[in-house]
Amino acid sequence: MKYVSVGKILNFHGIQGEAKVGFSKNQEDFIANLKEVFIKNGEKYSPLEIKSVRFNKKFALMKFKGIDSINDLMKYKGALLFIEETYIRENLEENEFLIDELTGLEAYDTEDNLLGVVVGVSNNGVNDFICVKTKNKKTSLVPFVDELVPEVKIKEKKVIINNIEGLLE
Repeated sequence: MKYVSVGKILNFHGIQGEAKVGFSKNQEDFIANLKEVFIKNGEKYSPLEIKSVRFNKKFALMKFKGIDSINDLMKYKGALLFIEETYIRENLEENEFLIDELTGLEAYDTEDNLLGVVVGVSNNGVNDFICVKTKNKKTSLVPFVDELVPEVKIKEKKVIINNIEGLLE
């Protein structure tokens, strides 16, 4: 079973064991519909049943079954929350994909010329980037935004890059 991180327990909220959870922006609907998450302990993933979710500013406030005080929650502070990858795949829209699926795709410019291969993805805390290794073996980070990466064709295993001057070496 493969797991994907969907958030992180940042701290407690109040004294009833409610968790302040950070998550990717614009994911409120997805987070609100979760019934359980998993906490990684060593190599083992343990489920936490979600009793309730509400939102406060940029955070989710989650109440878990069996966690009823600050002390119950503190051992989980800083823990990443995971869900099963299969759950995410079942809930993707037709044109949606997981960012790690970009690795290995061939990168083409808007005129369909091969530029290179996507060798990885990263995030600087604000933006996602795709790492493209060009035909001359140079590696460049390309911000994963619509203006620079207008199209991703997962089924065709290709990504289209608007190769503006200076973007790729």
